[in-house]
Amino acid sequence: MKHRNHIWIVFALMSAVISAMLLPGCTRALSGNPVFDGWYADPEVAYFDGRVWIYPTYSALYDQQLHFDAFSSSDLVEWTKHERVLTNENVDWATRAMWAPSVVEHDGRYWFFFGANDIQSNEQPGGIGVAVSDDPAGPFVDALGEPLIDRFHNGAQPIDQFVFKDPSGQHFLIYGGWRHCNIAQLNSDYSGFVPFSDSQVFKEITPEGYVEGPFMFMRGGRYYFMWSEGGWTGPDYSVAYAIADSPMGPFKRIGKILKQDPQVATGAGHHSVLHIPGDDRWYIVYHRRPLGETDGNHRVVCIDRMEFDENGHIKPVKITFDGVEAIPLGGKYRPIKD
Repeated sequence: MKHRNHIWIVFALMSAVISAMLLPGCTRALSGNPVFDGWYADPEVAYFDGRVWIYPTYSALYDQQLHFDAFSSSDLVEWTKHERVLTNENVDWATRAMWAPSVVEHDGRYWFFFGANDIQSNEQPGGIGVAVSDDPAGPFVDALGEPLIDRFHNGAQPIDQFVFKDPSGQHFLIYGGWRHCNIAQLNSDYSGFVPFSDSQVFKEITPEGYVEGPFMFMRGGRYYFMWSEGGWTGPDYSVAYAIADSPMGPFKRIGKILKQDPQVATGAGHHSVLHIPGDDRWYIVYHRRPLGETDGNHRVVCIDRMEFDENGHIKPVKITFDGVEAIPLGGKYRPIKD
């Protein structure tokens, strides 16, 4: 009888804790993975004015990928959904396969880079576009009326664009599918490019093993270049990285740091990295496929800690169901009024 009473006491305590976590105003201790509901992929994470934003691809059949949603949080645990921050209705030339946002603040506005149409040759319309808004939740509208890049340069399909702000003040666009990666210097209003000193506009920086999904950040004065390897529909999708003293490289592959765990999920890849200013905690935001899912578009967005060893190398990331601890950032979303 005493044993049964103990079981009921434990059950009651667990129920009380769960109920308290569900009360209005109470914040969960951990984000959990996935961090929000729905099929999403290719997440770009950004930090704007005390609030973290995630801009993912809407993961569906290509002809249904005609909009982007965004999610924001003031603690990495509770997320607010901002629906249809950009749609093809505001981009005349985008007709399908709107992919992999990269969103940055520049000159007091928010710039949304995206791929569209999954072009297979220079004769097809589409490529990499850029939209703009006064609010990180949009609505974003096409800034150029045409793609920023609509051709294959150095063999790189114009998709998976990432904007990197160098401490020098130069803004670089790093992009490319089909196992080729280019870097180019954006001009001051993001309407085009500034040639390098040798007159080239697009320089190839493809490292060994590169497939797609480039990302760059700086730590300790060095440039960390990351990318996805493997096939996006398969369990071998993963993330590797290199380090160099320049955003131009050369980038020699160091190793793989994000991959599937057969006990947790498969196809972990196409990521971005979050580093909150003034804090040495780093996070990797990525998509993965839940166990048992066979549909290639059934992908979810997750977040886990990313750590470094004493040499500055990235430690292998352990993908989890728990996610990360809450961090009070204090940022409240205040929509821009017309």
